[in-house]
Amino acid sequence: MQANKKLDLVALASIPLIMTLGNSMLIPVLPEMERQLHIGSFQVSMVITVYSVVAIFLIPVAGYLSDQFGRKKIIIPSLVITGIGGLIAGGAAWFMQSSYWVILAGRFLQGIGAAGSFPIVLPLVGDMFKREDDVSQGLGLIETANTFGKVLSPILGAALAMWIWYVPFLSIPVFCAVSVILVAWLVKVPRKTNEEKVEFHTFLASLRSIFADKGRWLVAIFSIGGICMFVIFGAMFYLSSQLEDVFHIDGVIKGLILAIPLLSLCITSYFTGKKIHDNKERMKWLSFSGCVIQTAAITAGAAVNNIYVLIGALVVGGAGIGLVLPCLDSLITSGIDKQERGSVTSLYSSVRYIGVAAGPPAVSLLSKVSHQAVFFSISGLCAISAVVSLLAIKPGSTNKASTSEHAATHRQIHGQARRPGPM
Repeated sequence: MQANKKLDLVALASIPLIMTLGNSMLIPVLPEMERQLHIGSFQVSMVITVYSVVAIFLIPVAGYLSDQFGRKKIIIPSLVITGIGGLIAGGAAWFMQSSYWVILAGRFLQGIGAAGSFPIVLPLVGDMFKREDDVSQGLGLIETANTFGKVLSPILGAALAMWIWYVPFLSIPVFCAVSVILVAWLVKVPRKTNEEKVEFHTFLASLRSIFADKGRWLVAIFSIGGICMFVIFGAMFYLSSQLEDVFHIDGVIKGLILAIPLLSLCITSYFTGKKIHDNKERMKWLSFSGCVIQTAAITAGAAVNNIYVLIGALVVGGAGIGLVLPCLDSLITSGIDKQERGSVTSLYSSVRYIGVAAGPPAVSLLSKVSHQAVFFSISGLCAISAVVSLLAIKPGSTNKASTSEHAATHRQIHGQARRPGPM
């Protein structure tokens, strides 16, 4: 990897770290929030879900804008918006008697900011490097920062909430300010060529062309990424509730326990990113293996409602997800032409956010049925992702030849768009 790009990557890695803290840090606080705001389990899960639902719809827009105007010009304002959202949510909890709906409004604003920050990092890493091996390593570092944020989140969230339960909200503007400074100072964006701006209808035609050519493996990767996020956030929401309600464990100890499965995910993700290089065949089989491991671990967790079995199942399942995510990132980034990379990776991020949004409320409802209902439902989704990865991800379909064919189509579409009409 180019030595002069390492500081750029460190600055960019701060974005997924902080975005993850801004969401996952609240998971250990949710039971206390439920008590303080006098709301139910489903209502408190909306604090996570509303953030993600907003991001789902705005991420593709942010991806399109980043393709047109530049990645950095979208990322920095988005980080500022995220910080303002955290300030509104924390201020409402601090000063208002009935603050639930204003907290949701602050989370809504955070979701707008999230849409234009972390999802734009993935294509920016792809833009910064010419060698696919460097791109894979860079994306591995970004995914590791994302998963490390998940490890740190429950510990930091629980520690901050020991002071006052809404302090995690107020910490978000501080973290965002740090990231804005790092990105503005350290990240050197590659110069864009003097291409004309692409009209939105031309952009949509280009996306249709991409999915006509590569739709099978793209839909497969999107689906698997969404399921992985559903598993992470659904399982962590359930474990947080069980630790406090059933096993009477709270505070920093609870945060440390929540961090154990996520640490497994983080370590596996880091080493996977280091080892896959540009080997697409390896990416396919590591993705499949990770999905199988998730399925087996979560199925085992359904058998016994025991704290040790539960944590053990989630540790092994976390390792499985750590095998999957860096491979999916690299397959998409290396398989899509640079002109549409921001838009396609943004669609992928939107689908991942669907998993984030759906996990907590779905698990909240399933937990009212039984422990087995939660775990067998999750393991069923993991099994589906294993089958999809085996049958639909074809490494040969993401190679350079295919990319070159699409590039020709891209030039044809954009060339037609630029021809002057009759006078």
